[in-house]
Amino acid sequence: MDKIEHQTIATNGINMHIASIGTGPVVLFLHGFPELWYSWRHQLLSLSSLGYRCIAPDLRGYGDTDAPKNAREYTIFHIVGDLVGLIDSLGIDKVFLVGHDWGATVAWYFCLLRPDRIKALVNMSVVFQPRNPHKSSVQISRELFGDDFYICRFQEPGEVEEDFAQMDTASIITRFLTSRDPKPPCIPKEVGFRGIPDNPNLPSWLSEKDINYYAGKFNQTGFTGGLNYNRCLDLNWELMAAWTGLKIKVSAKFIVGDVDPTYHIPGVKEYISKGGLKKYVPFLQEVVVMEGVAHFLNQEKPEEVSEHIYDFIKKF
Repeated sequence: MDKIEHQTIATNGINMHIASIGTGPVVLFLHGFPELWYSWRHQLLSLSSLGYRCIAPDLRGYGDTDAPKNAREYTIFHIVGDLVGLIDSLGIDKVFLVGHDWGATVAWYFCLLRPDRIKALVNMSVVFQPRNPHKSSVQISRELFGDDFYICRFQEPGEVEEDFAQMDTASIITRFLTSRDPKPPCIPKEVGFRGIPDNPNLPSWLSEKDINYYAGKFNQTGFTGGLNYNRCLDLNWELMAAWTGLKIKVSAKFIVGDVDPTYHIPGVKEYISKGGLKKYVPFLQEVVVMEGVAHFLNQEKPEEVSEHIYDFIKKF
């Protein structure tokens, strides 16, 4: 880990912290919520040892990267703009892109908006969903799961922050990272996130040191930056109207764990298995469903995930 270099890059009006290691073709890793560049620590070491230059930023609003206060500054155009500016400032033309959770959503849109900058994509957990011209994803989520669904709960500024403030940050991180409940997460207001089952024993793939790293950064920044991605979902839907129906024309591989709640959202398994994802990502070459693996697969099964990434990108 001490071989990983850290620097700050000015991009798109913010200062972005990146972790990087290695030389060779560039692999750009995009983390999710509530995470940091650190979620890719294993892949940075593994892929750099195989001849790649690995770069993992703290995305806008996270860790040591700037977190604008205005929630409207977290649209998909801001986030993708940050990343284009980042690779421009480093003199990089094209990257292999790897995303997970919210990072996967950003990665899909990066490929949709700027396919000219992507060699190939490995995406995890979150499938690409084409824009519904009639309803935003928040409306669809509310109809499917009700107001207690986590995306709906995240919409009101300050509400979830107040909920989180009643808990120890390390406990919040632990509950998220170690959850193995495949049901779509619904959190009633009267129960709050305190109601997520606590795991007294950390799994073998997660250490106290790991939890403390995350907790230390989120204690400094709070969770608002990460939550603001969800608060821009309706705005993204409005702004993306011109891209309705556009397909992602980048060579892609998709990986998901079969205990991941994203895999158990009604219709997602069928969407993947019956060709829906392939329809909208026509150059999708591989789908991997990892047995017995939950949401944070890149940390739970780091060697296998690194191998899956390498096996795909080495073809290009």
